Amino acid sequence: MSDLILEVEKPVLDIQNLFVSYSKDKFAVNNVNVGIEKNKITAIMGPSGCGKSTLLRTINRMHDLYPSIKTQGDILLNDKNIYQIPTIKLRQEIGMVFQHPNPFPTMSIYDNVIAGYKLNGIRMKKSQKDDIVETSLRDVALWDEVKDTLKKKGSFLSGGQQQRLCIARALAFNPEVILLDEPTSALDPVATKKVEELLLKLKEKYTIVMVTHNMSQAARMSDNSMFMYMGELIEYGKTKEMFINPKNSKTEEYLTGKFS
Repeated sequence: MSDLILEVEKPVLDIQNLFVSYSKDKFAVNNVNVGIEKNKITAIMGPSGCGKSTLLRTINRMHDLYPSIKTQGDILLNDKNIYQIPTIKLRQEIGMVFQHPNPFPTMSIYDNVIAGYKLNGIRMKKSQKDDIVETSLRDVALWDEVKDTLKKKGSFLSGGQQQRLCIARALAFNPEVILLDEPTSALDPVATKKVEELLLKLKEKYTIVMVTHNMSQAARMSDNSMFMYMGELIEYGKTKEMFINPKNSKTEEYLTGKFS
């Protein structure tokens, strides 16, 4: 393995020889090999169009929805190939949170949290649902703010609260991994700080992979960082080491703002 790529002994996610193409002979992700460390925050950085979000969505098998997108290679979740896991089950194990908060507008706060169960026809007793809703909302530090208005629409919440609600929705299945695609880019600084504090706490229970354009956020929050350029994984290492002493010249140019 290249000395530019961190070697993870027992990765929770093991990405092997991954290629993703939107059109013939043009790879959005080009032969990526990387292991994601359990109970850590891994940041994926790089310029626009470098393949960050494509890589993230591949882990969640979102590209299955688009026949024109071709994927080659393997992604193992705790040594099991994700392509051998039913999609519904996989998305319970690997939760996804998007850039813009997207609570279901017609659903209450309560129903938003357990939406995955309802949409997949999973029946539960009311007491079970109540427990999942309270636990998930407590995990995102939202319970005390909304416990008296659970029947209100999620869209009535502030942007930061909506994003925490979306994270609660992802946590409702107690997933192994949470994927976040620039989760604070649409939030104000106060809401951003709350979400960042939340994610630092959540890594005690979950593995977090986060795409971010915000280098200071990556430096503040992540344990490990990946730098991608033109679909390739250029460098992957401990965040502090990468920011102080990047091993690749492209990484250094990007981190010091000299990237062109």
